[in-house]
Amino acid sequence: MVIADDDATQRTLAAAVVRRLGCRPLVADNGLSALQLIRESGASILVCDLEMPGMDGHELTREVRRMDLGRYIHIIMLTGHDQVEERHRALEAGVDDFMTKPLDTALMTVRLRAAARLIRHEQVLSERNRALEEAKFRIESDLNAAATAQRRLLPGGNGDICGFRFASAFQPSAYVSGDMFGWFALNDCQLGFYAVDVAGHGVHAALMSVAIGHMVTPEYFSGLVLSSGDRPDPALLVQDLNRHFFREDSSDYFAMLCGIVDARCGTVRFCQAGYPHPVLAGGEGRPALVGDGGLPVGLLSGATFENQEIAIRPGDRLVICSDGVTEAESSAGVHFGSERLCALIRDRSPHEATELPRAIVSSLDDWRGGLPLEDDLTVLVLERSDRP
Repeated sequence: MVIADDDATQRTLAAAVVRRLGCRPLVADNGLSALQLIRESGASILVCDLEMPGMDGHELTREVRRMDLGRYIHIIMLTGHDQVEERHRALEAGVDDFMTKPLDTALMTVRLRAAARLIRHEQVLSERNRALEEAKFRIESDLNAAATAQRRLLPGGNGDICGFRFASAFQPSAYVSGDMFGWFALNDCQLGFYAVDVAGHGVHAALMSVAIGHMVTPEYFSGLVLSSGDRPDPALLVQDLNRHFFREDSSDYFAMLCGIVDARCGTVRFCQAGYPHPVLAGGEGRPALVGDGGLPVGLLSGATFENQEIAIRPGDRLVICSDGVTEAESSAGVHFGSERLCALIRDRSPHEATELPRAIVSSLDDWRGGLPLEDDLTVLVLERSDRP
């Protein structure tokens, strides 16, 4: 505890009270010496006189408040009974408490004990905050590592397979995402793709999406979808996932779209399980929503799923978006919606397919007007080469 007073009697009296409280007094006869003691000693309480030569109590207080010490200094100023205006100035400078001269040892003991309790409380809070910051740092580091691991499960960059081109954009609303997608060649003329959107947000949804990503390998995909003869059956894959992930004691579920592209006949056979309708764009017509919907996966035991088939001609594009796209809200609370999405896809038709996913994400950024994402964004574009 630092005591700054140019009056030797007052210094001696204050130091005696401090010693009785079990603390070591550090005395200074002017403001500059007191400032140096505070820098070097680690003291957290300063008792200073208002009027001192060189640097008075106001200046000393202001200098202490300017310093970055990593701890709070509780300042008690000694003033006269009639120095009301000076006390107002001292409060503005950052003084915490006052005592009048001549010192009353009983009152000083009470004030210093109260100051010591405040300092201990501040130190406890500071330690708790430090522990919370360390925990926050560890959690953020773990989440960043999890986000990196999750992204490694996604296809890298753009892909050209069997005369078809894939392009994608992925933007999680937090560190990790409940979205997952992939594409891969199954044989010389067929390729598979899927997109998943787990209900909910955060780590729980992300862990489920990662589990699905690990499970849906090309071998697992083809082993089910191509197991029923000449016609691919994506619904079998969705049905198998429903069997794996449905639990009576759980409310977890996810939306999914998966399908097979056949390069020989130019068809896409797919199963839509609660996932938003994909958009088929190409030719002279306006982009149109395709698909009949369907139940999400993991919601009902024994749920049935159906296949649908569309033709995809040279130059056509199939655009698959999670509901984070159409349900993105403007500052006025208006959804982006399917109509705007179709118009955007139509306007971007002369451009490369690889540019479309980022163009959609950029348009959504403008639409939200700086508002944070409320849901994960996934955009997957499949384009058939315009070569016959």
